[in-house]
Amino acid sequence: MSNPDGPLQQHHFLLRRLHSLTGIVPIGVFLIMHLTTNSTIAWGGLNGRAHGDGWFDRAISTFQHEVTFINEAPLLLLVEVTLWVSIAFHSILGVYYAMTGKANNGAYKYGGNARYTLQRITGYFGIFFIFYHIATLRWGWAFLVPGGTKWSHEYASSTLAAALQGGTEGMQPAGIAISLFYFIGVTALVFHFANGLWTAAITWGFTISRAAQKRWGYVCAALGAGLMVMAWASVVGFATLDYDQARSIEEAMLSGEEHPAELHDESHAETAEAAQGNTDG
Repeated sequence: MSNPDGPLQQHHFLLRRLHSLTGIVPIGVFLIMHLTTNSTIAWGGLNGRAHGDGWFDRAISTFQHEVTFINEAPLLLLVEVTLWVSIAFHSILGVYYAMTGKANNGAYKYGGNARYTLQRITGYFGIFFIFYHIATLRWGWAFLVPGGTKWSHEYASSTLAAALQGGTEGMQPAGIAISLFYFIGVTALVFHFANGLWTAAITWGFTISRAAQKRWGYVCAALGAGLMVMAWASVVGFATLDYDQARSIEEAMLSGEEHPAELHDESHAETAEAAQGNTDG
């Protein structure tokens, strides 16, 4: 006699735990690393060994150095495939659970029910945002980017700035829309991860009591707040970045020069000397 339940119901216990696990590893871990790297555009000026003399020069070069390291890492394709498979599994199963689950926040105004609804909404939006982000800045679908900017890991700061600003001439009207889209997208992903981390502890039976759930909630909220600051700093940093300044730093790094600002000063000094020589002559 066949089992009336489908395979998802038969393996509900295992699938629930795999769903929460993939949300933490590798997706959550990658999110933390990705935001840490991108936020260097805001705090990378602290790196005294970076190219350039000013804060923004060092921030640009620090971010470029990290991006170059990642793109030249061995087994990068294997890491990406693992991540894509995990995102696909987590997304498909997440949509199924969201479509079959029911929140009761209409009848009970509890914070948990509101977070459940937000978890579903941020999940839907997060899938769309991740697809756009990967398609434009990894697969090179430049037709989806205002201004047609195509991502280049060798010119990471400048191309990302142009993508969020809608072109290479500063912030454009379309760039405002893209920057706002990114701002909402990273906010949704951070909330989805932090809240999902809290529910994952319940799913795995680590936080049984209400007190344990409350303590773990403080940890997840603190982690979420830190990630949110990095996410917002990343978007604001690239949305306000000077394209020409970023490109000059990247060109200097590609040529192997340590301090492009010093090269500019030397070039200016040589020009002045030549002009003075012509005057004396």
